[in-house]
Amino acid sequence: MIEGDSLYVENVTGDDNQFIVFSAGVTAYVDLLEKSCSCREYDLIKIPCAHAMAVLRSKHGNEYGMSIYEYYSPLYKVEAYLLAYMDTINVVPLESEWCVPEELLNVNILPPLVDTKLGRKIRKRVKGIAENFNSKRRNKCLICKRTRHKRTTCVNNNKS
Repeated sequence: MIEGDSLYVENVTGDDNQFIVFSAGVTAYVDLLEKSCSCREYDLIKIPCAHAMAVLRSKHGNEYGMSIYEYYSPLYKVEAYLLAYMDTINVVPLESEWCVPEELLNVNILPPLVDTKLGRKIRKRVKGIAENFNSKRRNKCLICKRTRHKRTTCVNNNKS
């Protein structure tokens, strides 16, 4: 609600259901009848986003606190919550109280036959695109520009 108080709202059509909400560089289209907003937050979770809150504030005035619950999805209402947990939930009894048939008690179930090797599994490393080339850097002399030696060991070094 606080985030929606700083947004500017304009009615698109003459009806009280479609609005444009302006914020810092962002324009959102809110349809209260469809319970949707172009930011898609209101569409996905069915709880009014900041844009929809700004529309409700402009539509109902500063006393919009209790009217927002009309625009929530029925899933978030107490009745839906109570209906979801109305049926009994059966608790699994302790293992000592289980009634298992005698023929199942005598069955010996073996684990699958798998040859496990000790140690860490060795995986081949997949080379990246740039690694296909010889990426090893060679020492190069700064004086004669040849490899296999540096400027300090160069025969062409004139520092005598």
